[in-house]
Amino acid sequence: MADTADQPLWSLPATRIAALVRAGELSAVEVAQSSLARMEAVNPAINAVVDCRPEEVLAAAAAVDAVVAGGGDPGPLAGVPVTIKVNVDQAGYATTNGLKAQKDLIAKSHNPVVANLLGAGAVAVGRTNTPAFSYRWFTNNLVHGHTYNPRNKALTPGGSSGGAGSATAAGIGAIGHGTDIAGSVRYPAYACGIHGLRPTIGRLAAYNGSGPDRAVGPQIMAVSGPLARTIGDLRLGFEAMAKADPLDPWSVPVPLVGPSVAKRAALCLCPDGMETAPELQKELLAAADKLRDAGWQVDELDTLPPIDAAVAVQLTLWMGDNYAGQVAAAQAEGDPGAIAALGGQKEFAESLGAMDLSQALIARMGIARKWALFLEEYPVVLLPPSAELPFADNLDLKSPEDYQRVWTSQMAMVGLPVAGMPALTLCTGLMADNTPLGIQIVSGRFREDVALEAAEAIEARGTPVTIAEPAP
Repeated sequence: MADTADQPLWSLPATRIAALVRAGELSAVEVAQSSLARMEAVNPAINAVVDCRPEEVLAAAAAVDAVVAGGGDPGPLAGVPVTIKVNVDQAGYATTNGLKAQKDLIAKSHNPVVANLLGAGAVAVGRTNTPAFSYRWFTNNLVHGHTYNPRNKALTPGGSSGGAGSATAAGIGAIGHGTDIAGSVRYPAYACGIHGLRPTIGRLAAYNGSGPDRAVGPQIMAVSGPLARTIGDLRLGFEAMAKADPLDPWSVPVPLVGPSVAKRAALCLCPDGMETAPELQKELLAAADKLRDAGWQVDELDTLPPIDAAVAVQLTLWMGDNYAGQVAAAQAEGDPGAIAALGGQKEFAESLGAMDLSQALIARMGIARKWALFLEEYPVVLLPPSAELPFADNLDLKSPEDYQRVWTSQMAMVGLPVAGMPALTLCTGLMADNTPLGIQIVSGRFREDVALEAAEAIEARGTPVTIAEPAP
């Protein structure tokens, strides 16, 4: 048996768990039992996992151990406890997407991302919360309740993958599954003080056979991605998820590692005039110095390819896609957050005409081209994850002015997906009150390997992410 006496099994990184389980030095069942015990201890305070079936968890872990005992290889995530967001299909579970209206929508098959995780030997220990319709950077709804930030209850856990961020930060699972249209992986990772990767559009297959199946609007910018406490675990989760599937026509089989690129990065503290918080500017400058120490050339620039203009494209494709129907669905659900999220865009949405959608698609191509050319010169970009430190919980509901403040601050979350390239949020530390600090890293399309390499260099020269201990 491997020597893990100095650490509880639930706290081990995924890379170590998988290596020990595959070698037969650690039981997947023991890891699952430890993860379930951790969930029992901390989940009541944070409500991150909203559906857990311990018997199924232990049976899945026993199946991994049986493969090892028979001389087989269960896969690169052997025995690793993971969580799955409630807006993707997992056979036998409700794909609620945070909605009362879907609490009985039981999936008949796995979303390809779920199938890939489980096929790699991971053990799904629970389903994690999301805001209604996965609309917000805050996580509460009328079917599963309120999810809290395990580092500081006064702060949002982020959204829409707030349950995944909270669970992973608190040690419930080594890797969390999330989805990201406008920051829904990256922002919860930032807000909860861990790391999150939004891969390239087309890198991961995603299709809900029995869940909501909208193939237009912002969904063409939606991707699944991992959240984790180490970059090594983020890489491991990403590689397990990253498979193409014919059910998703956007997915393509691209090698995980591309040709070598120059170690050259651009640093931009205030892209498109963003009023970046001084604390975040300081973290960006420190990250740049760490990259330089690792042998990278880092140039500080005043401007980047369009981000603010990309926000308008994102909103046009989102709100221009049957806005009235979205509002009607939110009102039928009665969820205050969803109603406010759509209501805050009412004037913009109702100004759109049919030509605006086609013009937005044309503009999207131009923005993507500018970013692609820029990333040829600078394979990595360092920029803020948000203009502000993580928001106070439910800030968007306090007033129309606060709602607008949230949206203005999230320019880099909303705009970057329009160009389709990967983006990663990296936790760089915590303030005295446990408010997380972090940066965002961007690389070229299908070059997640480059972003991960830069993140690993910064991580190695910084302070490791700690596991959050939620207050009761």
